[in-house]
Amino acid sequence: MFAVIKTGGKQYTVAAEDTITVMTLAGEPGDKVTFDTVLMLVDGEATTVGAPLVAGATVSAEIVEQARGPKVIAFKKRRRKNSKRKRGHRQDLTIVRITGISAA
Repeated sequence: MFAVIKTGGKQYTVAAEDTITVMTLAGEPGDKVTFDTVLMLVDGEATTVGAPLVAGATVSAEIVEQARGPKVIAFKKRRRKNSKRKRGHRQDLTIVRITGISAA
């Protein structure tokens, strides 16, 4: 059984015991979270596609850790103007372990 969920503006295909990295979620390591925005649910041969969501389906997960992504450098230079700017960015991420998928 697997499901397609949406969180943080992105979609993820998840199954039980999967570990995924998503955008920041509130909580500490060990906390339980529930994803209610299930877009598709596949259970063996039975496939349920939501319009837009699958009614009553939820995916439960546990927060493993709060982490940060790799550093991304944004360097802008304007030639012949003696102008340049260098900025760095690290995205805050949450690593979650899927504990179960439940259908209605």
